Amino acid sequence: MPLKGELAVFLVALLVVNTIAESPYRFFEWNVTYGTIWPLGLPQKGILINGQFPGPDIHSVTNDNVIINVFNNLDEDFLISWNGIQNRRNSFEDGVWGTTCPIPPGKNFTYILQVKDQIGSFYYFPSTAFHKASGGFGGFRILSRPGIPVPFDEPAGDFTVLIGDWYKSNHTYLKSILDRNHKLPFVDALHINGHGPQGPNRASFTVDQGKTYRLRISNVGLEHSLNFRIEGHKMKLVEVEGTHTMQETYSSLDVHVGQSYSVLITADQTPKDYYIVVSNRFSSILLTTTGVLHYSNSNQEFTGPPPGGPTIEIGWSLTQARSIRTNLTASGPRPNPQGSYHYGMINTTRTIRLANSAGQVNGKQRYAVNSVSFVPTKSGTPLKLADYFNIGGFTPGNIPDAPTGKGIYLDTSVLQTDYRTFIEIVFENKEGIVQSWHLNGYAFWVVGMDGGKWSPASRDQYNLRDAVSRITTQVYPKSWTAIYIALDNVGMWNLRSEFWARQYLGQQLYMRVYTTSTSLRDEYPIPINALLCGDVAGRRKRPL
Repeated sequence: MPLKGELAVFLVALLVVNTIAESPYRFFEWNVTYGTIWPLGLPQKGILINGQFPGPDIHSVTNDNVIINVFNNLDEDFLISWNGIQNRRNSFEDGVWGTTCPIPPGKNFTYILQVKDQIGSFYYFPSTAFHKASGGFGGFRILSRPGIPVPFDEPAGDFTVLIGDWYKSNHTYLKSILDRNHKLPFVDALHINGHGPQGPNRASFTVDQGKTYRLRISNVGLEHSLNFRIEGHKMKLVEVEGTHTMQETYSSLDVHVGQSYSVLITADQTPKDYYIVVSNRFSSILLTTTGVLHYSNSNQEFTGPPPGGPTIEIGWSLTQARSIRTNLTASGPRPNPQGSYHYGMINTTRTIRLANSAGQVNGKQRYAVNSVSFVPTKSGTPLKLADYFNIGGFTPGNIPDAPTGKGIYLDTSVLQTDYRTFIEIVFENKEGIVQSWHLNGYAFWVVGMDGGKWSPASRDQYNLRDAVSRITTQVYPKSWTAIYIALDNVGMWNLRSEFWARQYLGQQLYMRVYTTSTSLRDEYPIPINALLCGDVAGRRKRPL
């Protein structure tokens, strides 16, 4: 069937069965291939989308239906996930192992997303086989609907800035190291939009003097927290992962792995080229890469070295993190103020404490949450599909609500939670490195973070008024971070470390948000075009 006809069938079925609201549609067709990329000035094998590295940006507006037909022209299975896109009532489209079958080589799959009640700056990435280390990522922005006020003037330009750490080796080699149960070596370099630190290969952004620009900065890397700064220019923070923030001004900004920030900069300096600097944090080995902020009315290049930034200072980063707060009077995706939802006045019904750990199981390197190191089911059936078809293969509730102190063991960890409850999660980090945690399908309020051990008395310091609502949070070494979540999105949702090697070797779990009376008002049925694999391969799209 021709592509347009195929999409039409999908869309009609979706409209009839899933009753998606009549919002605009945006269509994308992506061809995923291998290709030669040059992020560090030398050729290496990368993953391209429509010949591009990084991949093309997705531009959308609140409530849009985003239809992305992905053709996998690699020689291995491939899957894309949408970091921050909540896929409300529809975790089938989430694009991680526990929810979605991968696209086989030579095949295609059409993602049908709706950016329901969302705004902000996000990104997409390949979620399987360590592909993220070779590319396949790109920006995903959601603009406010016309007529919904935005708390700043429209900028003269709007740039996607993807930063991350990078290896000279491709994903296949890195994956083989992990599959042999070894730790990865230290990264080779950092990049800005796929451009490394050397010479003419630098990333460049052109601005007009006197005008203001928006930068949407996402750390799409594998491990490292990064500091972002621009020589001679202040950055006004305006949005974090879908929340308009108080407009604090920073000279540099820590962006932990998996996080996204929007800042405004004004080109108010003497016309010339200025360094854009990205450097790693909390490491004895310092890496730096630079890009160019180029004034359009100047031919003057850099003078002097790039400006330095913070290196190992944890207190500096913690103070900055606590300064990031929600703008309570600004509108979000709807015209009502963001502060109209008084999260701090709602009683939590459950506290879950999650502690990360590292160790060995049968002589092999593993990472765990509350001593459970995640492994897929033996059949490879995504948990969401096994749940939908009621075939078992995993045990909801098999991970404890608090650290046990036991040794690490392997299991397919699924945290059972109740739909329409309001819960507290405390991330406890006894290790000496920064952790970064992400939850698919949700945004949560980061109500507190501090050093030492969490206790019920720690709640006395929670921010119950204007904590930022976001999708990814850091936990500093020997520290804790507490979040509140309103469980209003039925489905199977991945809660994971954004340190990608740790995620790959077990530091993740799935949160099953469920109600015994699920209906079409709570969750969509399986998409008519869903790929089926494992124990559900060849089944009907509706359970008997």
